[in-house]
Amino acid sequence: MSFILFLLAGFFSGMLGGMGMGGGTVLIPALTILLGVEQHVAQATNLLAFLPMAAFTLKVHKDNGLLKTDGVWQLVLPALLTAVASGFVAAVLPSEVLKKLFGAFLVILSVKLLISSRLSFSK
Repeated sequence: MSFILFLLAGFFSGMLGGMGMGGGTVLIPALTILLGVEQHVAQATNLLAFLPMAAFTLKVHKDNGLLKTDGVWQLVLPALLTAVASGFVAAVLPSEVLKKLFGAFLVILSVKLLISSRLSFSK
């Protein structure tokens, strides 16, 4: 039964991620709150699930001529370095700290989306 629950969590997170919401905003809480997975494991699972999705998305955008490569290394290099450094920091942080940081991230993201949606509706 737990396999089916994990499969459903991955499926719905992938659908939302494909619609642009960001699958991790669903997958991590689903894994931690609903399925009892430790925060470190849930975040690592999200990162692993993101890699093939990101590679596929890049290919689709490239095939559709939507990928701009000018200045890409000025973005990719710092992003990779920050991701690796953040991974090491997350590995040593207690799960409770990670939960609170992720919760704060979701609150900030929600406020940002609320403000941007209100601005777009008022136009």
